[in-house]
Amino acid sequence: MKITFLGTGTSQGVPVIACDCEVCTSTDKRDNRLRSSVLIEWNNTVVVIDCGPDFRYQMLRAKVKKLDAIVFTHEHKDHIAGLDDVRAFNFKHDREMDVYASPRVQEAVVREFAYVFASIKYPGIPKINLVEIGNKPFTVHGIDFIPIEVMHYKLPVLGFRIGDFTYITDAKTISAEEKEKIKGSKVLVLNALQRESHVSHLTLDEAIELAKELKVEQTYLTHISHRLGKHEDVEKILPKGINLAYDGMVLTL
Repeated sequence: MKITFLGTGTSQGVPVIACDCEVCTSTDKRDNRLRSSVLIEWNNTVVVIDCGPDFRYQMLRAKVKKLDAIVFTHEHKDHIAGLDDVRAFNFKHDREMDVYASPRVQEAVVREFAYVFASIKYPGIPKINLVEIGNKPFTVHGIDFIPIEVMHYKLPVLGFRIGDFTYITDAKTISAEEKEKIKGSKVLVLNALQRESHVSHLTLDEAIELAKELKVEQTYLTHISHRLGKHEDVEKILPKGINLAYDGMVLTL
């Protein structure tokens, strides 16, 4: 299985105007973070988890020629806003794009992209096939997903375990029952927004403690705000087996 980090950043804590802080002006490419998303490739199947506002550029940057499906963690705009750009893959593959989402997330998708689901279809609009998922394991074009429910403050969000790889974003708390699904993973990807306390995201210290508790061999931190600091500086204080992910990083399991 090949995993490509399309984006490791977040809209949280990012200024709406040009910022001259040390992270935003860094020449280290690892500090240039687009919204969080990951590409999974396994046995000729290509799946993206989340497609935020940067989706089109992420696909171009990673030179993605084939995409079989999109799986959503939750409905916030930084995770679904790029859905319109599946139309390129509709054209290339001559079929609808399968989009896997919980009922609540499906409602948000239909609301946000009403023109896609309207009775009158305009030429060239995205073609989307919504597939309902919940807390039970499901299969996406031959890839088995185990959902892991985490809490993003009061909003349930889905993380996913795929073989020995577990991907979790926008988590603040995880129940003991859901933690059991993560244990035994070789690689865990976990959100770590910033150092300061936050109501709906794990902080750096909280993410480190959770990774230690779960005893995963290797943890990569994602969904990173510029408030966390420069990649090079943060790496120096991380324990063994815990590292920052960065845009374009590739893992092979």
